[in-house]
Amino acid sequence: MNFLFFNRSSPYQRSLFFCVITTQILTACTMIPHYHRPKPPLAKTWPTYAKTDNISTNIIASNIGWKNFFIDPRLRALIAIAIRENRDLRAAAASIVEAQGEYDVQHAELFPSISETSRVMYMMPSRAAGLSFAPGLDMRQNPTAFHFYQGGIGFSSYEIDLFGRIRSLTRQAKENALSRVSNVRSLLISVISQVAIAYITWLGDQKLLNITTQTLANQQENLHLIQNKFHNGEANMLTVRQAETQVAQSATLLSEAKRKVEQDKNLLTLLIGAPIPSHLPPPNPLGKQTILADIPAGLPSDLLENRPDIISAEHALLAAQANIGAARAAFFPRITLTATNGLTSLAFHKLFTTAATTWGFNPSLEIPIWTWGQNRGNLIASKAQRDSKIASYEKTVQAAFREVADALAARKAYLNEKHQVDAWTNSAAKAYHLTKLRFDVGTDSYLNTLEAQRSYLQAQQIQTRVAVAKYQNLVTIYRSLGGGWKEHTDTKKLDHPTTKEKRLQNFLQKPT
Repeated sequence: MNFLFFNRSSPYQRSLFFCVITTQILTACTMIPHYHRPKPPLAKTWPTYAKTDNISTNIIASNIGWKNFFIDPRLRALIAIAIRENRDLRAAAASIVEAQGEYDVQHAELFPSISETSRVMYMMPSRAAGLSFAPGLDMRQNPTAFHFYQGGIGFSSYEIDLFGRIRSLTRQAKENALSRVSNVRSLLISVISQVAIAYITWLGDQKLLNITTQTLANQQENLHLIQNKFHNGEANMLTVRQAETQVAQSATLLSEAKRKVEQDKNLLTLLIGAPIPSHLPPPNPLGKQTILADIPAGLPSDLLENRPDIISAEHALLAAQANIGAARAAFFPRITLTATNGLTSLAFHKLFTTAATTWGFNPSLEIPIWTWGQNRGNLIASKAQRDSKIASYEKTVQAAFREVADALAARKAYLNEKHQVDAWTNSAAKAYHLTKLRFDVGTDSYLNTLEAQRSYLQAQQIQTRVAVAKYQNLVTIYRSLGGGWKEHTDTKKLDHPTTKEKRLQNFLQKPT
């Protein structure tokens, strides 16, 4: 159904025309279903065995900036390089800009696209045509060119969003953009935690390398002393062979330790996305990488607001909700407008006169009658997509709950294991020194000294591995609770946005 008006206009008519359009835009509504956040089957508290008494801060993990959590200057420098050079983060940052552009394109459809057009038409009809283009103008008698000048400003095919179809699609684009932002935050947390865990692994392997090197040096010194005793008749060949075997075993362990250290460096190089600079500050000793000894876990429900992957899944669900609104609006009539206001004249010198002023207004009404199930199919598909996003959201929440629960359970175990392995290492050190002293004075065999040294070396290795696992677990808890995407700690109470409009505003202000 079309209506076409082409007539002279007045400023009053034009003002009324644009006022009507503005009113239609402002009174538009949507058919997006009312959103209720799904309630995944989660426990109200964390397992009691995961609690510890050495909490050193009341700030939740998601508010602790990574520069305040990690105090090792070398680790800080590596994380900064990773944030700047990591290729995955670069690609993710580009996807945010892309999402912002897609949102801008979709949001622009809410407003008419106004453009200016100018046109000049030249026509030279044939003498045989016998056409007259204006009263009194006969081309058979006056075969001159026909000139037509036109210029104007206006818009075409602008849809009045009475039933919220465009607004629903805009909401969908917004939620998809916010979902990408949360995905980038989740990736940032992952990169930072991976660098920290790999760095702690490198520190542990470096410590094991130092222990193995020192042990090999001591065993080589012992072998030299035993060989001197053998030449002086104070030791037998069996003792010499035992000492040689021990030196060979330690040399093998040393080669393995060097290999692990080099592989740790290669992994760090991959994670930071660039060669490790040679001018980095020296590292802190193992265990001095973070300023915190523990992190408060809070409540399981806090994960819904603090974990970027859960927030991303919720935005994806909200985007599916918005798509349902667009599918519902497709069942209702669609009104589009085309309007122009300009100048038209057959003579160029009369183009800029009042008599040449014209305006045009062309509303169009489209009513869906028979779509052969297309609109119904789109609605069914959008609802199914929404149900799929609900399942994905619940699965993401459950996976996050398990990840945090496992990390908290491991925290208690590592603390207990650390106390036990520390006691073992102290006892093994004392036993080794006593047996070595007895061997040196000739009251005991070298076999007992050899076994005591092996036990002491094993205890040192396990002690280092437990320390590495303990501090890696602290990083895992920090990451699993949603910490790491902020650079500095927010000491104030975090103001979580309650509306998606506030999140969108923050997204548009800082797209990368």
